[in-house]
Amino acid sequence: MEWLGEVPEHWELVPLKHMADFINGDAFKPSEWAESGIPIIRIQNLNGSEEFNYYQGEVEPRYLVHDGDLLFGWSGNRGTSFGPFLWRHKEVCALNQHIFRVMPRSINKYSLFWILKAVTAHVEDQAHGIIGMVHITKGDLGAISVPTPSVAEQSAIAGFLEYEMSKIDALVEEQRRLIELLKEKRQVVISHAVTKGLNPDATMKDSGVFSLGSIPSHWSVRSVNAIARVGNGSTPHRERLEYWNHGSYPWLTSTVVNQEEVTEAEEFVTETALLECHLPRVSAPAVLIGITGQGRTRGMASTLRFEATINQHIAYVSPRDACVSVDFLRRVFDSLYSLLRTESEGGGSTKGAITCEQILRLKVGLPPLNEQLQIVEWLTARIGHCDELVAEASRAIDLLQERRTALISAAVTGKIDVRGMAKEQTA
Repeated sequence: MEWLGEVPEHWELVPLKHMADFINGDAFKPSEWAESGIPIIRIQNLNGSEEFNYYQGEVEPRYLVHDGDLLFGWSGNRGTSFGPFLWRHKEVCALNQHIFRVMPRSINKYSLFWILKAVTAHVEDQAHGIIGMVHITKGDLGAISVPTPSVAEQSAIAGFLEYEMSKIDALVEEQRRLIELLKEKRQVVISHAVTKGLNPDATMKDSGVFSLGSIPSHWSVRSVNAIARVGNGSTPHRERLEYWNHGSYPWLTSTVVNQEEVTEAEEFVTETALLECHLPRVSAPAVLIGITGQGRTRGMASTLRFEATINQHIAYVSPRDACVSVDFLRRVFDSLYSLLRTESEGGGSTKGAITCEQILRLKVGLPPLNEQLQIVEWLTARIGHCDELVAEASRAIDLLQERRTALISAAVTGKIDVRGMAKEQTA
């Protein structure tokens, strides 16, 4: 088989349907969800989410999942929720559709787990669906033939991979902790610079604002309303072709605030849309802030570098005069990320939203313009170094993940003989 290449001569090739039963979950309706009862395993729970929906009726035994059961997400995102999982949860749970409960027949559960891990990349290539989200049918999955060594070799491979994967996972976790520490340091550096300045010997005064504390005595305290214009946009009706066809004016969604700077648009609207949908023409440079959502986007800030308009999930902040640097103001909003999220209407829920009025009421410490520019220049160098270290750690994680995938594939397909290695690991 082309995707497997060569395998040891004494190994067999067996279709997955002969090695295990794949039992699809039940189609629990949203109207049947409850606040208590049996937890329902959905795709998001495969990735560790502890937010469950519950079911209070009778559940057929074939849909019940116990701690340690082998599952396979057959409709999910590439690289995350698609593929095999060993379920870890003390409570008995009910299985939702889009997930198979895998019942091994003539093979060890852990050996089958690693085989499914190895073929997941192949399954994703063959699966139907758009980029990102994929799915595969029970028939297509069961028809895939996989290499099957002897029971003794299965055990050796499982032991070897468990040992090696634990080492790789530990290294990945170290890099993730490093990334979090670097991000925390980045936030502290920004917050200190935009509230205390760069001179450690500067005379300080009480700002009168709890979130600011003491600021240099020559700084002023201003409301955002006094120094900038704030507003947000809208989404023209998608079915009104006159709003979108041959559009030439850039229109931005909230995903852009995940960028350091916004320099281009993916969608464009027409002049008719600008006029009839009350879309603002935001001149550059300006600060963009994500104002809705449960994820990290709410409260994130970015710098707009070209004229554009925005949807209702973003606010723009444009200085009223030349005494305020957009780049300094951007770093001020970086420092206010946690405050904005905490004080958002419905903060912490899917209805969480930051309002333009909330942004306008914020009080900020404002140094003279030349000092603003000095702070921006200093921060650019300092946080640039932090960002480089984060990028290096992210690349290290990618390399470790590639090694993980390659090692699993090599062991499961017999490209490396792990029998001796497994003995050394357990010695």
